[in-house]
Amino acid sequence: MTDQAVDTDGVKLSGHAATEGHFLGRTRELKELCADIERAGLDTLAGNKPPRARVLLIAGGPGSGRSALAGELVRRVAGRYPDGVLRARLADADGTPVPAERAARALLAALERPAPAGASEEDLSACLREALAERRAVVLLDDAAGAEQVDALLPDTPECLVVAVSAGPLTGISDVRPCTLGGLDTKSALELLARRIGSVRITVDPRSAEGLVEACQGHPVALILAGGWLAARPKSAVADLAKQLHAEGDEGTPLSRLFALVHHGLAPTAARTLRLLSLAPAGLVDAHTASALAGCSIGAARSTLDDFAALGLLRPVPSTPPQYEIPGCLHPLLRAAAEAHERPAELQLARARMLERTVRLLQSCRAVTETDNPQAREKLQGMPSALRFPSPQAAAEWLEARRPALLGAARLAVADGELDTLARRLMAQLVKAMVAHLGAHGAAPDLYGVHQLVLDVAERRGLPREKAAALLNLGDVDARTGRTAQALVRYRAALDAGRQANDPYATGRAMESVGGAHLELGDYERAADWFGRALAQRLARDERADAARLYGRIATAHTYAGRYGEAQRGWRAAVAVHRKSGDVGAQARALSELARVQEYAGRPEESLRTCQEAVEWAHRAEDARLRAALHLRLADTCEHLGDPAAARLHRGAAERILGDEAPGAESEPEPTADACEIRSTPAED
Repeated sequence: MTDQAVDTDGVKLSGHAATEGHFLGRTRELKELCADIERAGLDTLAGNKPPRARVLLIAGGPGSGRSALAGELVRRVAGRYPDGVLRARLADADGTPVPAERAARALLAALERPAPAGASEEDLSACLREALAERRAVVLLDDAAGAEQVDALLPDTPECLVVAVSAGPLTGISDVRPCTLGGLDTKSALELLARRIGSVRITVDPRSAEGLVEACQGHPVALILAGGWLAARPKSAVADLAKQLHAEGDEGTPLSRLFALVHHGLAPTAARTLRLLSLAPAGLVDAHTASALAGCSIGAARSTLDDFAALGLLRPVPSTPPQYEIPGCLHPLLRAAAEAHERPAELQLARARMLERTVRLLQSCRAVTETDNPQAREKLQGMPSALRFPSPQAAAEWLEARRPALLGAARLAVADGELDTLARRLMAQLVKAMVAHLGAHGAAPDLYGVHQLVLDVAERRGLPREKAAALLNLGDVDARTGRTAQALVRYRAALDAGRQANDPYATGRAMESVGGAHLELGDYERAADWFGRALAQRLARDERADAARLYGRIATAHTYAGRYGEAQRGWRAAVAVHRKSGDVGAQARALSELARVQEYAGRPEESLRTCQEAVEWAHRAEDARLRAALHLRLADTCEHLGDPAAARLHRGAAERILGDEAPGAESEPEPTADACEIRSTPAED
């Protein structure tokens, strides 16, 4: 709900005025806010060091210019804070409060600090405070819905400054310095009008211009809409608009009356497009969104959006490709107009068209990265040219620019409850596109929320297979970020859902994941048991690669538990399966692990022989790094057994291998296990 106001350094004017001029008015408010920064707080007066950052509150109704004033204040004082300015939006375009964890994650991303996917609000708030502990920065929190949001993001250092923008007081936060906004003064309001329509019409009829300012109550966005209406009618006088406003009556606010006047003045097709923009997720609109909502061509949609921006109905957002933002103060007016003029079925159809277009754009966004995939190329060529991206870089830029809207579309689709099929398709394509461009790790924070949405739909619709998949994905993120106990709960729920769906893949995957969670928690017996259950299923389905991996995981659990005999049997079984499958590299790695366990078990002769065999298979697999690692392990074993000469031979072999075996260099024969004389007695299992 960032306000569209008279600030080209903070929040831009729409239309041609965005490129000219500077901040208007609010001189007294700015002076008081700057003085409040220096004024001693209650703690200082009491002789105590302030425990937290100073908080300045700019309060005012939507569209009052509160965000513009905050932006100008931050611009003026930024030089005092060498660690920069951080900004976070605390409300979506429709006024829905943004969870504090999402805002904290955005601030941490701006600080280039890692934020674990799925972390709680408390953890993220603590990470943010830690990141700001040694910094001197300004934190601008726009559109705060309440004190709880701001409190969760307050730095625990008096060296930082927090500028909060809200509609009302922040009760509960101590020593807040408030600044409440009314309308613009007459001089500034007239200058704003002049920027929109030029000075001539104001100069020839100053009394009517002042009357218009009074009718608008100095409301910045109302004045911008008035200027847009007059700019679109160059032959109309300011008095003509004043008469029109008078004809509208006194019902509603000046902003609502100006909006109604502008809306009624639009052509029917444009007016319908404007109303349907209330469905745009996150209040962000581009040509594709408008085209899909209105059912018109992309070119027509682009021209219509430009016209709306010139009227002050939209605000351009600097991005590639171009997009616009609906001012938060206009969003409820758009929604009310849509509900009054459009049938519910038409609104639902428009929403479905928009989601379907988004799905196809995401498909194209992912397909352009799969240049080596003939099917992806064929699918991409089959799409209309307007939906194709010229390059992977262009697709990545679109994904980054539209990411808030894409995530918002997923949330809205799930909340709607009547478009679950489209919602599931949208989320599936969103996951694939984000992973393709950002990687699984980079996309994890956003995808954690998407997987939770998938889970919500699956539970609502009774879809056990989708539920199992969502729980497995959420559990994997929890496990990677150290929340093992929570991951275990999700894996067990996924196992139940997989069994309900009679899905062997999900069931086997869940069993193995439960085992992995127990392994991480140090319960090695249960880990081996669950790995064994998963192994039985893989063997029944003759899935050899998965079976070999599970043999290795069982052996790992036994190794941690000190049951070296069982661990050796597990690794030998893995070696046998890899041999049957013809996977030479995997066989070498399994032999390497077997040799390690034999060394733990006190069987150095067997370990040396197994390790040498692993070297031979690694050589066949052309795995130079594994060969070098094995030679280093042989060297360590030989040193342990008191044969430094053999150890030197193996270390020399490792160095030659790691030296990248320069072309043309003569290779010396590698030492064998016999190069190390065995002097120890093997221990019993």
